[in-house]
Amino acid sequence: MIFLVVGCEIAFWVLLVTGLATRYLLRARWLSNVLLVSVPMVDVVLLAASVVDLRGGAPATTAHGLAAIYLGVSIAFGNQMIQWADQRFAHRFAGGPVPVKPPKIGRAHAAHERGQWLRHLLAYVLAVAVLVIFTLLVGDLHRTLKLWSVMAPWGIVLAIDFVISFSYTIAPRKRRSN
Repeated sequence: MIFLVVGCEIAFWVLLVTGLATRYLLRARWLSNVLLVSVPMVDVVLLAASVVDLRGGAPATTAHGLAAIYLGVSIAFGNQMIQWADQRFAHRFAGGPVPVKPPKIGRAHAAHERGQWLRHLLAYVLAVAVLVIFTLLVGDLHRTLKLWSVMAPWGIVLAIDFVISFSYTIAPRKRRSN
C-alpha cells in the first residue's frame, strides 16, 4: 500500500509536468488538457485501491492512513499546486507574465498565511472524512485503529502551523531595514 501512495504522488507530478510540457513546449493543447484532467484521477485510483484493499480483508495499516492524508492534501492544495506550476511553465516557456509571489510583509502576508493555514485545516478535515469512510467500510473500529495513528502527529503539525501562521496577524512582518 505504501508503494501505491508513493506511486500516486509520483504520478501526480509526472502527469502535471507532462501536461504542462505538452501545452507549452509541444503546443498540443488537446493532449495537454487530457493529461491535466487525468491528474485528479490519481486520487480516484488511490481511494478506490484503498477501499478495495480494506474491504478485501487487508489489515488496516499506517499506509492506509497516509493514503487518507495524501487525498486530503491533494484536494485542499492540488489546484493551488497546479496553478503554481502552470504560472512558472507559462513564464519560462511561453512568454507569460512573471509568476505572482505571495506577499512577504505586512497585513497581506498575514492574510496569506492565515489562508494557507485554513487550507491545511481543510486537508486535515478531509483526511479525517476519508478515515471515517474507511472505518465505516471496514465495519470494525478495532481493525481500523492503526489508520488513525497518523492523525495525532499531523494534529501537532497543524497546531504548530496555526501558531506560526496566526502569529503574523499579531505581529506582522516588517520590511527589513539595511
